[in-house]
Amino acid sequence: MTDPVFLFTSESVSEGHPDKVCDRVSDEVVDLYFREAIKAGYDTSRVRVACETAATTNQIALLGEMRGPDTITPDMIEDVVRAAVKDIGYEQDGFHWENLKLSNWLHGQSEDIAAGVDEGTGTYTEEGAGDQGIMFGYASDETDELMPAPISYSHRILKRMAELRHSGERPEFEPDAKSQVTMLYSNGKPIGVDAVVVSTQHQDGLSAADVRELVRPVVKDILPDGWFPQEDKFYVNPTGKFVIGGPDGDAGLTGRKIIVDTYGGSAPHGGGAFSGKDPTKVDRSAAYAARYLAKNVVAAGLAKRCTLQLSYAIGVARPLSINVNLHDTANTDERMLEKRLMEVMDLSPRGIRTALGLNKPIFARTAAYGHFGRKPDADGGFAWEKTDLVDQLKDLVG
Repeated sequence: MTDPVFLFTSESVSEGHPDKVCDRVSDEVVDLYFREAIKAGYDTSRVRVACETAATTNQIALLGEMRGPDTITPDMIEDVVRAAVKDIGYEQDGFHWENLKLSNWLHGQSEDIAAGVDEGTGTYTEEGAGDQGIMFGYASDETDELMPAPISYSHRILKRMAELRHSGERPEFEPDAKSQVTMLYSNGKPIGVDAVVVSTQHQDGLSAADVRELVRPVVKDILPDGWFPQEDKFYVNPTGKFVIGGPDGDAGLTGRKIIVDTYGGSAPHGGGAFSGKDPTKVDRSAAYAARYLAKNVVAAGLAKRCTLQLSYAIGVARPLSINVNLHDTANTDERMLEKRLMEVMDLSPRGIRTALGLNKPIFARTAAYGHFGRKPDADGGFAWEKTDLVDQLKDLVG
């Protein structure tokens, strides 16, 4: 039984965090392959990208395997990498978009992996999942976007700071930053904020007090009225000076912020990262589908909270299992709901990509501030945030 009153904490990291720089670069490579495939008339369902990125002081390394149109050149890949670092805002001595060294070790996809995924090949002739694994989706009615409140507010704080930095209104902020929000809950509902932590890279010459007062109005603007924590629980740059940051201050790797990317610890995670992967990789696409279904369940009023698990085997098209947990908040039967969800959406890798329109260059935008809780874009980005299954599910309300 959950305690009626408890604290729960989630963190976010900015687009300039070393790991997020790597996520962005990896997803820019994914987008490049889809853009060029569309231009070249190459079948986008045959695009394969598994791009890992590592970053340190003035260096980026790309590793992984790809398949796509032969119009893509190493120079094109280098251009999108440098453009991404520039867009994030890195023009520092220790990490500069123009001066960094790029090592590109990408190569062709393994034929053994391709045989399990391509339609008409492998043990099973239907197009199969790109890997085995478990994926989770989650939704909660505690925020308008049906996301847990702690991760939602953590993302919003950093996103607002980035907007102020990019606009020039707050040039004192530098790209690397972290936030953390500790929320007070009563009977499963957020009722206030107990503590906030913000650590942000900043221009040299600013005192800790200066940075604190720059961050304060951002946090006050993001949190609901009356939710700003007590002064002794408002932590800004607790170590003091934070001038050296980004990959110059700490090495980065793709896929190290999977809890930040999802639900901030409020829901289970299957362990697979998203960034750098084309949507045949069910680590990514099935996690998007699970969020899509869970969000529609809550939006339809079938429950206040929903956790949904899917599982897959490499080379096998259909999910091995589906499990729905409505956390004792249900207006319907969970087993009946599982059957209905399998009816309203084809959960094969091809079915997911078709339903959500994933074979497009829409992934770089997901690399920071969460893959979930975002508004669907007109070009198909964040399609998994739509609630267009609500009418098909409402008849299950008990």
